[in-house]
Amino acid sequence: MRIDQELLEVILSINTMDELEHFFDEIFTPAELSDLSLRWKLLKDLHAGMTQRKIAEKYGISLCKITRGSKVLKKKGSIALKVLDSRN
Repeated sequence: MRIDQELLEVILSINTMDELEHFFDEIFTPAELSDLSLRWKLLKDLHAGMTQRKIAEKYGISLCKITRGSKVLKKKGSIALKVLDSRN
């Protein structure tokens, strides 16, 4: 399933971090927010050069979840990689 374009437009229209946080709290379950945050953290750790095994230990997760993140960062034209590179 593709992400609803209207939802993306709504997210882009939110002007403050506080409003964005409240919006996410309203539309995502705590488990979904936790998964989303974890995915971002492991992408940051991979980008910083941390090994997959260290990341698995750090968060108590399987290597499969981390491998997916690694593939994202290796993918040609990866937006996640572009964002992470721009934050350094």
